[in-house]
Amino acid sequence: MPKIFWLVLLLLIPVSASAVSSLSEDEKLIVYSNTFLNAHPDLKYRSVGMENYAKGHYKEAFHYFQLGAYYADKPSQGMVAEMYWKGQGVEVDRAEAYAWMDLAAERFYKDLIIERERYWSLLTPAEQELSIEKGQRIYKKYGDAVAQRRLKNVLERKRRFITGSRTGFVGFLKLYVNGPNGTPIPINGDDYYSDKFWKMDEYLEWQSTTWQALPTGKVTASELMPVTPKPTEIKDENKK
Repeated sequence: MPKIFWLVLLLLIPVSASAVSSLSEDEKLIVYSNTFLNAHPDLKYRSVGMENYAKGHYKEAFHYFQLGAYYADKPSQGMVAEMYWKGQGVEVDRAEAYAWMDLAAERFYKDLIIERERYWSLLTPAEQELSIEKGQRIYKKYGDAVAQRRLKNVLERKRRFITGSRTGFVGFLKLYVNGPNGTPIPINGDDYYSDKFWKMDEYLEWQSTTWQALPTGKVTASELMPVTPKPTEIKDENKK
């Protein structure tokens, strides 16, 4: 199984147990909930993509990883690269694969940089030249410069929609989130609307910290708690 698969599986927000140790109990319920995923398209589409990938539904997985990539999700972009490289759900295109892995490594996550350099070393000179051309097209649509703004707009809209507040004041709001089995779970509004989950700079910092906290080596099932939105809850944000 490719290393990138394990990286994305660990980053399947909900995240690995080691990465959420600093969160409160309410915060852990939040990041594992369908409610949270449905408000974060980067994580939602990555999650659905991973579920399909694990089942061998590669065309569906590729589709959802592209949607996650559209919202600046680096693990999703890495999986698009891996699937182009291996021809899973799409025709093999090693130049395209490198361009996507270069994009995935845009934030200098070590493991993605290693994968990018491995790809480059295996390309022919002609493929290397072509990958640079392809990369310019990909960055225009999926690079952080545009994709992060896209995600920021969604997070701001989703936050306002639930609170009904333009000021961002939450106060003593009590919320119910849908847990892994669909059971409503009460949590504090202050925890759900913590800046690290909704304000773009803090959100990216939280994700970066999560990535850096990932263990190396083999992953055990006990470290993971995958949560996937119900099919009826999944909407293609790309079409809005």
